[in-house]
Amino acid sequence: MKYQSLFCSTTGDEQLHVMHISKAGQQGMPVLMLHGMVEDGRIFYHKSGKGLGSYLAQQGFDVYVADRRGVGGSKPQITALSTHGQTEAIVEDIPRLIEFVLRVAGKEKLVLVAHSWGGVMANAALLRNKDLIERVEAQVFFGSKRYVSALNFDRLLKIEIVWNRLAKQAAQRKGFLNAQSLGIGSQNETKKTHRQCVEWVRSKRWIDFDDGFHYADTAKKVKLPPTLYFSAIADKSLGHPKDVRWFRKESGIHQSEYVLLARRTGFKQDYDHINMLTHPVAPIDHFPLVLAWLSRVAHDEIV
Repeated sequence: MKYQSLFCSTTGDEQLHVMHISKAGQQGMPVLMLHGMVEDGRIFYHKSGKGLGSYLAQQGFDVYVADRRGVGGSKPQITALSTHGQTEAIVEDIPRLIEFVLRVAGKEKLVLVAHSWGGVMANAALLRNKDLIERVEAQVFFGSKRYVSALNFDRLLKIEIVWNRLAKQAAQRKGFLNAQSLGIGSQNETKKTHRQCVEWVRSKRWIDFDDGFHYADTAKKVKLPPTLYFSAIADKSLGHPKDVRWFRKESGIHQSEYVLLARRTGFKQDYDHINMLTHPVAPIDHFPLVLAWLSRVAHDEIV
């Protein structure tokens, strides 16, 4: 397997890091992978060959794992002077990444794969840039939710207390969310990104609170690409199965399937928000479902 760092320019001087994972002699469908909040693209791969990105590359796909602006290998890193947020990722960066991957791969279409909040931003980017929808063959989302409705202790602790309150206070004090030093994530976030995420997590209305763009209404008028939604039974708040289903519904009428990763549904583990992508048995448990889904989409077998 070959791992190569590429860089995609943003509208300014910033560079988005993209890890290109490929197998010698294989030039299959390109796959762009988008990570979630307070993490980077390494949720999808390890140079030892582990992870969904490495798995797909081994199957012949041409894999490109992106780091959002200011995190992971992207340059420069987030500081108190960073003013970009979720809107810039949706309106500028994801469309640029799609065009970048298609240009590098020399293909007309690609597959989008996302974890957690990455799926929310992926659908939002397509709804705001509707001409890109036809460039996306299919999507696969792991634990992607927008609005959090789950009512339990895990939600109270992780969402209400840590994310909505303590993280907000930290971002206001520091000028950015120093998630690394706080021990609540592997990557930091800008103050604006955190604020915009909290706004969506709290509201049933899927709109942009900066400019009023109405994503939910737009989703009723356009058709997003075929999408496979995974949720994990042990994910109690960050991607609760109920909230993943909510996000699937508010993304409009589109060809889609939903899979709950649990022992009672036939899988080897009761997965959670993170190990649905990192568990050692994932490559022989549910990763093959990704291949089956993409094969069905390619052969127009999705109904």
